[in-house]
Amino acid sequence: MQYRNFSRSAFLGGVALVSEPALADPISQLDTGNSAWILTATALVLFMTIPGLSMFYGGLVRAKNVLSVLMQCFAITCLVSVLWLVGVYGLAFGEGNAIIGSLDKWFLSGVTSSSMSGDIPESVFSMFQLTFAIITPALIVGGFAERMRFSAVLLFSALWLIFVYAPITHWVWGGGWLAQMGLLDFAGGTVVHITAGVGAIVTAMVLGNRNGFPTQAMPPHNMTMTVMGAGMLWVGWFGFNGGSALAANGDAGMAILVTHISAAAGALTWMFAEWVRFEKPSALGIVTGMVAGLGTITPASGYVGPGGALVIGVVAGLVCFMATIWIKRVLKIDDSLDVFPVHGIGGILGTMFAGLFASDQLGLFSGKGYAEGVTMGHQLGVQAIGVVSTLVYTAAVTFVILKLMSLFMTLRVSAEEETEGLDLVLHNERGYDL
Repeated sequence: MQYRNFSRSAFLGGVALVSEPALADPISQLDTGNSAWILTATALVLFMTIPGLSMFYGGLVRAKNVLSVLMQCFAITCLVSVLWLVGVYGLAFGEGNAIIGSLDKWFLSGVTSSSMSGDIPESVFSMFQLTFAIITPALIVGGFAERMRFSAVLLFSALWLIFVYAPITHWVWGGGWLAQMGLLDFAGGTVVHITAGVGAIVTAMVLGNRNGFPTQAMPPHNMTMTVMGAGMLWVGWFGFNGGSALAANGDAGMAILVTHISAAAGALTWMFAEWVRFEKPSALGIVTGMVAGLGTITPASGYVGPGGALVIGVVAGLVCFMATIWIKRVLKIDDSLDVFPVHGIGGILGTMFAGLFASDQLGLFSGKGYAEGVTMGHQLGVQAIGVVSTLVYTAAVTFVILKLMSLFMTLRVSAEEETEGLDLVLHNERGYDL
């Protein structure tokens, strides 16, 4: 059951090579089918951020801020790509210790057309992992949308990638301490969704609510754009979860199947919950439920079966729906685009459900089974440790980063600038000629 964590580690590429005759050509280890699938999955995951997430978020903000959101997602894609090259790949997947990798992969040193990670080229493995590193800080944009300065967005994203994303990725997928404990996180419940959700709500609280929140209505300006972006996310998620098998095999196929089931169940559950609560189902509700179902199945997608996926999707739609109302209406925290209640809560639920529905003793709801000698109680304990450690570390470091940044720069636009809109104030452009 632990193949997923260890296959993420660049260390395994070396193990695979030394197990062969000393004079074997590394390229002889290449599996063209697996490589072709991961190349395809890489394109699908990048497609999730640009244009999928960009359009999803862009439609949800007010018209005066649509370009600012698109710009932030696009710029984060570029920034993370360069930082990944410079050293973040090594910090996440390089040989190091239980906490952090190393800078041995500085400027992707040693990554050539013939270097391997398992049975796929290391260049493909690195690029696939880069697309995950891109979308995670981009998700946080939804927490501070419509009020953070562009310069602050860039610096925050860079620091957060280095000091939050890279270490936690190493803990879980790079052979770090959570991988050694046996944490089940197939495609990013802790690494992507909990970190992004917690990072978003901490940032929202540090910056403060948008002017007029919660008394003033701030409806999405273009639901057509949002629904189109949601569709792109759904399709791209097949690469996100299916590609995380790092092979074109039955594990990838099952991951895609359970991903689709959970997305559909989450969408329908949120839609019906909203229908009961507010008397009308909305397009916003059904697509948000879809994202909740997708985020929640992500850590469990390589371990659970179709029955478990159905339960996960239903619970995700209902719990994330209630969490969204609670955070906005009771706590009155302006997590603008509901990143924490959807991704954060979804990541927590999914990580715990991975430990539950991985069991092969649940009849129609059975999964692949645990590692030899592991019980359900033990696995759930490991999952809980993974959730709590990721949540606490992310919250603490995100808060420190923002507070340190505030000592020498202004994080938020002024009230007047916020009223005018970030498109004109920060970029001297407008999304629409009205």
